[in-house]
Amino acid sequence: MKKKFPKLHAALLRSAQSVPVLIGVVVISFVLTRALPGDPAVYFAGAAADEQSINEIRIAMGLDKTLYEQFFVYVNNLLDGNLGTSLSTGQPVLSDLIKRLPASLELTILSLVLSCFVSIPLGILAATRPDTWVDHLCRFFVTAGVSLPTFFTGILLIYIFYYILGISPSPIGRLDFIYLEPDIVTGFYLIDTAISNDWDTWFGAAKQLILPSITLALFTLAPIARMTRASMLTILSSEFIRTAKAAGLSNGKVLFSYALRNAFLPVITTLGMVFSFALGANVLVEKVFAWPGIGSYAVEALIVSDYAAVQGFVLSMAIMFVILNLLIDLIYMVIDPRIGFGSK
Repeated sequence: MKKKFPKLHAALLRSAQSVPVLIGVVVISFVLTRALPGDPAVYFAGAAADEQSINEIRIAMGLDKTLYEQFFVYVNNLLDGNLGTSLSTGQPVLSDLIKRLPASLELTILSLVLSCFVSIPLGILAATRPDTWVDHLCRFFVTAGVSLPTFFTGILLIYIFYYILGISPSPIGRLDFIYLEPDIVTGFYLIDTAISNDWDTWFGAAKQLILPSITLALFTLAPIARMTRASMLTILSSEFIRTAKAAGLSNGKVLFSYALRNAFLPVITTLGMVFSFALGANVLVEKVFAWPGIGSYAVEALIVSDYAAVQGFVLSMAIMFVILNLLIDLIYMVIDPRIGFGSK
């Protein structure tokens, strides 16, 4: 198999290397959630509860068992596909994550697309004109974007476009009250409304996405633009670029066919890191715009020490990061066939 299908073998090997990572995430997330301050039983029993009521709730939650017993129960439930029940919502954690994850993914993916449309051309423009006013202006722009906290940027955009100008819808989530939620197919409102040909709701969902996606995109501009600029500067000073120019190739051909393709590998790595960070750290954006994503879900679970919800969030994020890193490795092989996981 290794000789006949080297890329398939490399992908399977890379996937197998992720198993110890997931095991470590399960152990660490379990231990850290148990180290959170506070007693969930006391919280859900209420301030007027007596010790007997608190103990009954603790037994019902399984917190009366030893840490080792709780861990084996948790692992056994994981093997059965059961992430537990959220004490905050009263629903299975898996169903909560399935319901909320598409909202976070839709916001993160759209913001990353917007960021790439701006940051990659800015990085290329700055690299082709180093140390000029264009270069300094590009760096100032991206630095200003990352310097402002996301909650401040979001509130500022709401104040300008909703409160003053009145051209933005109210920041109350994924849809305004005048629209009905579409039939769930993928969980992405833009896709589900397009499938059902409900274009009024599609435009309503798109309008709700504009300000939060711009807020998150402004925050992710800097690392992508800086990596694009640095990588392009390195490639443009390479010997093969000078050879291509000496051979009489046009600047556009050299820039986009040779330089950009070779410079894109570190940019892809940065995109993966930025996507992972934005997906896990967009909780402030979700709070400002009342966005029902997994970031706000995790924070609410942390406040009340909802162990099952926190562990489910951490595990789902770890799985997505592993899948994302695997996809990045596969894209590497597509862009540059010389790269292989098992090659030496």
